[in-house]
Amino acid sequence: MSAPVASLSRILICGVLVTASLVGFLATDLILPAIPDLPEILNGGVAEAQFVLAGFVAGNALGFLIFGAISWRFRRQHLLIFSMIVFGLVSLLATQVTDMTSLVVLRVFQGFFASAPAVIAPGVVRQLFSESGATRAIGALASLEALAPALGPIIGYWLLDLGGWAASFYVLAVIGVSMGLLILCLPGWIPRSKTEGRKGSYLSLLRSPTFLRYALSQALVVGGMIVVVMSAPAMIVRAMGGTMTHFITMQIAGVTCFILASNTTGFLVTRFGAERMLWFGSFLAIASALAIAALGFIEGVSPFWLAVCFAPLNAAVGFRGPPGFMRAIIAGGGQDDRASSLTILAIFIVISGGTALLAPVVEEGVIYVAGLVLCLQLGAALLLWWLPALKEGADQPSP
Repeated sequence: MSAPVASLSRILICGVLVTASLVGFLATDLILPAIPDLPEILNGGVAEAQFVLAGFVAGNALGFLIFGAISWRFRRQHLLIFSMIVFGLVSLLATQVTDMTSLVVLRVFQGFFASAPAVIAPGVVRQLFSESGATRAIGALASLEALAPALGPIIGYWLLDLGGWAASFYVLAVIGVSMGLLILCLPGWIPRSKTEGRKGSYLSLLRSPTFLRYALSQALVVGGMIVVVMSAPAMIVRAMGGTMTHFITMQIAGVTCFILASNTTGFLVTRFGAERMLWFGSFLAIASALAIAALGFIEGVSPFWLAVCFAPLNAAVGFRGPPGFMRAIIAGGGQDDRASSLTILAIFIVISGGTALLAPVVEEGVIYVAGLVLCLQLGAALLLWWLPALKEGADQPSP
């Protein structure tokens, strides 16, 4: 590594990366309130309106793969500038569409370019800090990402009332272009090492048992938590006789626990070590899944208790999420961007697969959701036990 980056530069770079990474979340959460109105406004159908969401996810997934594969060929700063400005321009172009098909196509491109910061940020953070410092930074980023699904739709509703469905796209356009220009002016970026990313491939990562240990266990734990969130509205209202107020209560409790845990995990990693935090988080997740499963055997149980039992699962992800993700990056052996993109893709796969699997039975009761989530958490613990961990001394930042 070149001369140490000044503290102020590191803070500024991390702040920009956090904001740029949030763009991908906001691009969905701000748009959500307008989805029911789009069929009438743009002369489309309900299914096409859902494709506005699905198109972004598809573009996101493709972007993870492409940017993870090619990013080492470019300076990170330049790639971020390009992706953010193009994202902003695509968002601006979306405000001018008059049909649903055009909007869906533009959403694919939106998702593609929004993925670049999420792929690049972990590698930059790893170079700027020690493992414990990087864990703190990722914990702070995760806290803000957890707030996006809660605050994004609220802001989206306000923008919808203020300026119609296109208002959110105008805001995204301004954010994207502003981020690109800010990154252009920001000094202190660390260049990649000459060998970083050049050797290796996605296949080499998939053949690495150590990388798979961290990436897959991370995907199972994080994906399992989000599967509960995706299934909760139908489960609470139709299976438990509750209301959306119960769901909101569950979300507030969960996000609060997650933020508290993720912002203390850096200190805990320094005190107890990353591996112990991974095991602690996994055991806490298993205990939470068991508690949720127990609710399925109690007739007429109040949805309030779902919030109580679900909160520890959020804390578990907060405790083990940042060190788990950072260890997956380190286990990539210099392929930081590829390791990041594969880990995020694995989380996406668990979420989409688990949600689809539960769709036919989610209205039947808590036991089915809890059963699947318990299997995912047990699988994560099994991977930690079965696959090899990083060797001592491998957790240091790149030279």
